[in-house]
Amino acid sequence: MLETRELRYFVAVAEELHFSRAAERLGIAQPPLSRAIQQLERRLDVALLERNRRGVTLTGAGQVLLDEARAILDATAAAARRTRRAAAGTNRLTLATKAGANHKLLRKLLDTHAAEPDAAEIEVLLCGMGEQARMLRDGRADVALMQRPFDALAGFDTEELLTEQQVAILPAGHPLAARTSLTMADISNVPDLPVARWPRQDGSYEPGPGPEIHDQSQLAQLIALGRTMAVLCASSRSWLWNAHAAAPLTDAPHVTTVLAWPPHSRSRAVAALVRTATQLQQEPTKTRNAQP
Repeated sequence: MLETRELRYFVAVAEELHFSRAAERLGIAQPPLSRAIQQLERRLDVALLERNRRGVTLTGAGQVLLDEARAILDATAAAARRTRRAAAGTNRLTLATKAGANHKLLRKLLDTHAAEPDAAEIEVLLCGMGEQARMLRDGRADVALMQRPFDALAGFDTEELLTEQQVAILPAGHPLAARTSLTMADISNVPDLPVARWPRQDGSYEPGPGPEIHDQSQLAQLIALGRTMAVLCASSRSWLWNAHAAAPLTDAPHVTTVLAWPPHSRSRAVAALVRTATQLQQEPTKTRNAQP
């Protein structure tokens, strides 16, 4: 049997790849941390880490345990959080959404749901790019607005809300901003205006010349300064500055915003919000599909 304590220890070492930093992060001394990892390896009868003078690396088995341990720790945290919320007896839900998401869609979902009898109070939790999945898994959020194909939706139930085209967000004074439409080829190789790079699910970035983007405010400022461009949903037009311009991308894949929740959820409040989302999805297509 694995203990959550030793899994926390192992995850810290696996993420830091350094015993001293992991011990500092955990608030313990290094010797007991090293002994705990060695004991874990003996009980599993596998090598989880390779240690040498240059540092620590994960073995193949170690990578498997890291993935599994994260899921276990998330599930444990979620169980504790949801149990406490259930004991509190409040009719309340937490909805996670990335900052800068379609606020008109969210406003409509919240308003429509609030009009329902005995509707739960919805707390909106703004987060960074790609953080919604982790928040659902560790119980910080009950539901989330996510986007296909960009967000990791595996393991969640979903209800589609909106499908829309993508646009290129450019500095208003750039020559491409005068175009009525663009293609992905048009923006793929513009030396003076590289495309911004968003974090992947693991927090790393694809290699490339564009700046690494951490939040919407940073992106808006860099575009206004003429340092980058971005490819975003058509609804992003709602937060553009006068220093920005938007041009439809005719060959970019469409993006679908979905309401996502854990499939094992038995919350009546979640079920009620999903019913509201289903009602919105069943509205005429022209009111659901955003046009550029």
